[in-house]
Amino acid sequence: MVLFKNTAKLLILSSFLGITACTSTNTVNAELIPTDYVNPFIGASTSVGAAGVYHGLGKTFPGATTPYGMVQVSPNTITGGDNGSGYSYEHKTIEGFAFTQMSGVGWFGDLGNFLVMPTTGELQKIAGREDSIKGYRSVYNKATEVAKAGYYSVELTDYKIKAESSSTPHCGILRFTFPAHEQSRIQIDLARRVGGTSTAQYVKVVDDNTIQGWMKCTPDGGGWGNGEGSADYTVYYYAQFSKPLNNYGFWSADIPDGWTRKRDQVVGLPYLQRVSQASIIKDKKELAGKHLGFFTEFPTAEGEEVELKVGISFVDMEGATNNFKQEIASKNFDQVKQEANDLWNKELNRVKITGGTNDEKTVFYTALYHTMIDPRIYADVDGRYVGGDHQIHEGDGTFTKRTIFSGWDVFRSQFPLQTIINPRLVSDQLNSLITMAEQSGREYYERWEVLNSYSGCMLGNPALSVLADAYVKGIRTYDAEKAYQYAVNTSRKFGNDLLGYTPEPLSISYTLEYAYADWCISQLAKALGKEDGYKLFYEKGQAYYNIFDKEKEWFRPRKADGTWEAWPENARTKEWYGCIESNAYQQGWFVPHDIPGMVELMGGKEMVIADLTNLFDKTPSNLLWNEYYNHANEPVHFVPFLFNQLDVPWNTQKWTRYICEKAYANKVEGIVGNEDVGQMSAWYILAASGIHPSCPGNTRMEITSPIFDKIEFRLDPKYHSGKTFTVIAHDNNTKNQYIQKALLNGKEHKKCYLNFTEIAAGGTLELFMGDKPNTEWGI
Repeated sequence: MVLFKNTAKLLILSSFLGITACTSTNTVNAELIPTDYVNPFIGASTSVGAAGVYHGLGKTFPGATTPYGMVQVSPNTITGGDNGSGYSYEHKTIEGFAFTQMSGVGWFGDLGNFLVMPTTGELQKIAGREDSIKGYRSVYNKATEVAKAGYYSVELTDYKIKAESSSTPHCGILRFTFPAHEQSRIQIDLARRVGGTSTAQYVKVVDDNTIQGWMKCTPDGGGWGNGEGSADYTVYYYAQFSKPLNNYGFWSADIPDGWTRKRDQVVGLPYLQRVSQASIIKDKKELAGKHLGFFTEFPTAEGEEVELKVGISFVDMEGATNNFKQEIASKNFDQVKQEANDLWNKELNRVKITGGTNDEKTVFYTALYHTMIDPRIYADVDGRYVGGDHQIHEGDGTFTKRTIFSGWDVFRSQFPLQTIINPRLVSDQLNSLITMAEQSGREYYERWEVLNSYSGCMLGNPALSVLADAYVKGIRTYDAEKAYQYAVNTSRKFGNDLLGYTPEPLSISYTLEYAYADWCISQLAKALGKEDGYKLFYEKGQAYYNIFDKEKEWFRPRKADGTWEAWPENARTKEWYGCIESNAYQQGWFVPHDIPGMVELMGGKEMVIADLTNLFDKTPSNLLWNEYYNHANEPVHFVPFLFNQLDVPWNTQKWTRYICEKAYANKVEGIVGNEDVGQMSAWYILAASGIHPSCPGNTRMEITSPIFDKIEFRLDPKYHSGKTFTVIAHDNNTKNQYIQKALLNGKEHKKCYLNFTEIAAGGTLELFMGDKPNTEWGI
């Protein structure tokens, strides 16, 4: 125990000093091990105070998972509020370890199911609240908290218990090291959910070591968007204890039918008092109810280890059992931990980097790690999944059903990144969206899918961007005709058709996002040989003209009767003036599909360059939420790459390097805004590698200034003709951030962009760096 404490203190101290302890042992010639550079604490805060804005910070979780795994075994420090990950680093107590989590979401979160807590002494039936109400939650020793890829551990101070977690794709494992105690315990809150509660539960004791059951989560119990996100799912479990169930029981709270059971209510005093008065039941082997818990008690010797292994399924109890037997039944904790680490190294090795500081390597590989959490596996090991009709479907082996598609965020960088390093994932996602549209009978795409719900979160038609981008890049392993028809249906249902623009509220954001998505359909139609469709949707993509006020020389929200909304004094920088989570100055640049047309409207190239320069010059150096270049949110993520298309590419190089330096860091507050299910991290991966799209659906990839000396992308031979694509930056350092010249496969390359086909074919892009802009390269 002393060794554990001291080692953990060194790890935490080194993290605060801005280094990664495990990387210091690497020699110059040693093969880089990516998991040595993963710090899951980066972004693991929901603090509004630290962010200086209502959205909070990264909202990631530090617990154990596997690449795109169904299961995430993570500490949870809070149940209510706007805490989608269930954890925030500054909290001082842990209420348990849940087996499902969301990563980086900005709306009221969901999952956080099957909350397990090891305890000693008198049984408590509520977690309580950190600020006031006693329960089974425990203070934890920050100096002992360790998070790595596929592993988490901490000491629970109140109980003197060391807790460790790891996972397989469909299963999780906890190992608890207990003190000597006559009344040690593992208890499971089956009702708990991050943003509320499951509304019904069932548990059955199967044998001397095993329980199984389910937890039904409906919008009535809060969850995604506090119920507004329409998430309706059931989590099935099969759980096996290493210590026999010789003394077990249940608690069952009688919750009145009329009570609201959402995120604020379930942490309120009346609800907690009700649950704390729950009856203890010890004479049954199975139980169903509205708010159940299960516990098993046993004496422990000093240092005694007890394991809990759990299989999870969203299909049925048979699925959970089969997942358990296939993945974890015969394995102990150390095996699972090592295999999780190996899975992460395999996936993270899709991109290899050379150069950079230890901190920069840690930021890079942690960012890559965060892009590999979602879209997660939704199918069981046998391929079965719950479809858009909420019925069980058999997998046909052509794709893996996935869930959590944060469309409005991830179409910008996350999915373009995957078209390079993991096209199979893109194919899986598109097949998942297509089958959901078909099975649900809706025949259109959801913009923010979670667990088969049409949540309606955010705006635009981002699935159309992912579809068009995939198709033009050669990812076509789905029914393209059906995909196209559903895209057309989506535009008809959500688009600018009625007026040629979308009126208030949020007129600017809606109109620009819909116009871009319609252009995406035009590109898909063109590739499919549908000339009429191409012309129709290309014209619809010009809808941005209809909300540009030539008198004000900017985009302006428009009413349904054709008149303009009033123009306030600070119109361009007024947040929510015609825009969602942004202002007109930020959102107004979003015409990625027609930069020449946008530039002409805005008064020409020189005026646009001056205005863009002003946007960046007025941005605060910490890049936290602001009214200029607000990297903390997605609307501006393409903006730095506009300079390339305005024939001043050195400004793209300057500002992407600046953003990489200022908006990302190897610390808890190391992501300036919500991680947003991989988007913030994917932006960094691409920009730090020297390539990034400016318009998904177009094969143009902008070239910018890499952070690292060498970046090697491993390509998929099933989708790409090449094996690897490599970017090399000669004489690269913090001063030499400007590209002087470039070679592509040994030949001079004078353009500030590549075609995606040049990446997919494999090869090498060499960039020669200097400390001053070369105003002749890339023009």
